[in-house]
Order: sequence, then structure tokens, then C-alpha cells
Amino acid sequence: MVTIIEEKVQQAQALLESLDLDCWLTFVRETVSLADPALPLILGQHLTWQSALIITRKGERIAIVGNFDADAVKTVGVWNEIIPYTEGVSGPLRETLGRLDPRQVAVNYSRDDIMADGLTHGMYLLLTDYLKDTPYLRRLVPADAICGALRGCKTPGEVQRIRAAIAATEQILEQVSRFARVGRTEIDVAQFVKGLVSDRKLELAWEPKQCPIVNTGPDSMIGHGIPAELKIEPGHLFHIDFGVRQEDYCADLQRMWYVPRAGETKPPERTCRAFDTVRKAIEAAKAALRPGVECWEVDAAARKVVVDAGYPEYGHGTGHQVGRAAHDGGGILGPKWERYGKTPYRKVESGNVFTLELGVMVEGHGYVGLEDMVLVTADGCEYLSHPQTELCLLGA
Repeated sequence: MVTIIEEKVQQAQALLESLDLDCWLTFVRETVSLADPALPLILGQHLTWQSALIITRKGERIAIVGNFDADAVKTVGVWNEIIPYTEGVSGPLRETLGRLDPRQVAVNYSRDDIMADGLTHGMYLLLTDYLKDTPYLRRLVPADAICGALRGCKTPGEVQRIRAAIAATEQILEQVSRFARVGRTEIDVAQFVKGLVSDRKLELAWEPKQCPIVNTGPDSMIGHGIPAELKIEPGHLFHIDFGVRQEDYCADLQRMWYVPRAGETKPPERTCRAFDTVRKAIEAAKAALRPGVECWEVDAAARKVVVDAGYPEYGHGTGHQVGRAAHDGGGILGPKWERYGKTPYRKVESGNVFTLELGVMVEGHGYVGLEDMVLVTADGCEYLSHPQTELCLLGA
């Protein structure tokens, strides 16, 4: 049975070929303390001493590791040459590069993509010291195109795990709709959710203080907020942003409800209008999302729906990639803002998994926000989650 690591290493080799790069070097140490985001994709375990993992377009998979790490690396089963060392990595690294003689050595740094920026400054300085008397120092190039595509283009095994994480998240959200009631606080709901996650022996998809994000009413902490003692009250919009990590892969969804006042049998018109606008904006993004489109174009399609409906422009991107992390790096479905660097200019690729998320505030009621996950296919995209299409009454 092919493991996900084997899938990803094979994918890395194909990427080197398509990008016309000879060699990809992941250079790390003490990864328990500071791990390169690429390491789980190509090794799946930690390394202690300075280590050089080399994949070439010709199919070489070379691991130069400390002698006490070598046996563990063998168990991964994907590295066809393991070179252990005792005194220092520099000698075997120079010897190996001399044997391969690559035109370029792609290493893991990026100005814009955090998941492609795993080579620390200190390790970069060490690497340049080790290569200073070789031609390979001048051949170092950024590996962000490799890292971004490797992390962003999901294999069948990865998509299967993401689907499972989404299913578990949706099941928990369904239970939230029965637990959340007038008088319960945001903290009550968050603790309830965390209990369900623990009972299922799953993990939260992001930092526990902010997973889940729970909002009730107009005074709640919107965005990457922390649940507070605010109570659910009639007239509130109740909203949750939540996901689990299952078998190393994440989900990230948002769902919401209206809390009816006495005598109300449906949400007020202006909350329904806000909900419909958010729903239409997400559908516009989905319609624009296909291979070859630049990420900013998808954001622009959604943003136009919101602005044309008379709402303020929302202050974040329309979506991000999801995988081993809830924010998985790569292209951002966002506007051409400085803070996003070049990520909105990345082209969408088949196999990308994105969230589509946005929201608007409704004065006096709170936040209308939705988030769903989609898989980019050869000619468009498909939902991985089950979209919320109606603003339901909490407790109905």
C-alpha cells in the first residue's frame, strides 16, 4: 500500500521535472523544536543533528543524517540512499552534491509563503559556509514553487483524509446546533465542542484558545477571537468557526444561526439579506475557481458581490488552502494587498483544497459568516463540505 509520504516524494520528483530543477535540498536540525513545514510530507518523523534530505529529478532520494537517526529514517521506506555521519554533515553533503552536480539546488526559503520558508537564517548561514568553496553556493535557488505545489496539490490519499476530517467536523457542528441555547455562553459552547473532540480522540485544527471561535451577538470578538462570557440572547446571530485535525489533516468550516425573539418564526429580513449576500459571494468565488486562474481573481468575484450589495469590503481574503494545517500556505484567494505578497498571484492548480469564507456585520444582531471547503478539479471545483444554504433558527 502506497503511503502518503511515498505519494508526496513521487510528486516532488515530478515537480522538479516540470519546473526544470535538478535538485531539492531540505536542510534541518532539531526539528522537534523548530520543524521545516516540508518535513512531514517527505519524512514523517523528526531529525536531531544537521540533516540534508535531497530529492532529484532523476529519482535519487538521499538522506544525509546523523548516525543515530539513520535506522529510523530507513523505516520510512522511501529514501533509497541513507548516508550516516558522526563528526559533521558538511563533508558528505559536499561529496554528494559533487557527485550529482546539479545546475540548481533549491532550498526552502520564501518571502511570502510561510509553508515554504522552513530554512532558518542560521541554517542558511551554515549551508553557505559549508558550500563556500564549491560551485553550488552560487546555484542555490528558492524552493517555494516546489514546496507550494507539493503542499497545495493534494494526492488521493490526502483528499481522503481531508474528507474524513470534514465529516467529523460537520457531525460535531450538528451537535452544537442542539446544545447552544439562550443563556449559554460562548465559553460554554467552546467547552462543549472541545469535549466532543476529546471523546472522539481527535485534535483541534488550530490553537486551542481560538478553536472553536464562537460568536454571539454584536459585541462578540470577530475574527480570530477568543470565546468570552457573552451569553446567547434572543435577537443574536450565533456563529462558530471550527475544525478538527484527523490523521494529520484538517477541516475548517463556519456555520451560524439566528436566535429568535418571542413570537419570531423566521429571521429578520435584513439578517436574511446579509446571509443571502454571503452565500451568493461564496458561490461566485466557487464559479471562478478553476485551474489556471490567478487567486486574486477568485477573491475579486466574491468581493464584488458583497460591495455591489451595499456592504463594506471585508478586511481579509476570501479563502486559503487547507491540508496538514488549517492555514496551509500556498496561494491565497485574496486581494492584491501588501500583506499577502505574491500569494494572490499564484495560479490555482488541480488538487488544491481551499476554504471559501467571508462575512458581513448586521448592526444590532452580530456577524453573518460562512465557510466551506472545496477541491479544485480539472475543470472547476467541487464542494467537499455540505454548504449551509439557509439561515436557520437556533433551537428550531
